[in-house]
Amino acid sequence: MSETPPSLPTLYDALGGEPAVRALVDRFYDIMDADPALAPLRAIHAADLGPMRGRLGDFMMGWLGGPQHYFQRPDAPCLGAAHGAFAINAQLRDQWLECMDRALAASGTPEPVVARLRPPLAMLAEFLRNR
Repeated sequence: MSETPPSLPTLYDALGGEPAVRALVDRFYDIMDADPALAPLRAIHAADLGPMRGRLGDFMMGWLGGPQHYFQRPDAPCLGAAHGAFAINAQLRDQWLECMDRALAASGTPEPVVARLRPPLAMLAEFLRNR
């Protein structure tokens, strides 16, 4: 008889649910806002990052397997359409991933969770690259 291996928790659950995802997003934007080396990435964002913190938090929760608030919003644009107006090249993609890596490190996310998260984050960032 073969046994079905236990399923892994969603990345949302592995990160610690809504409080942890929102804290990760806050760290991400804090890092982006504070580091002059990330100025090109910061430049494609509005001066007030508050609304983006909420939208990215909602998106990340759903994308990671948690509540689907972002995807249920009537004003939620397709991710590609939401970023289509910005020239997102390899440099911006890499800066976004650097911010996310640094935010994960600052949050104390366990390495096995980070290892599971890196490939889908890289695919997401590459999907948004349009230059």
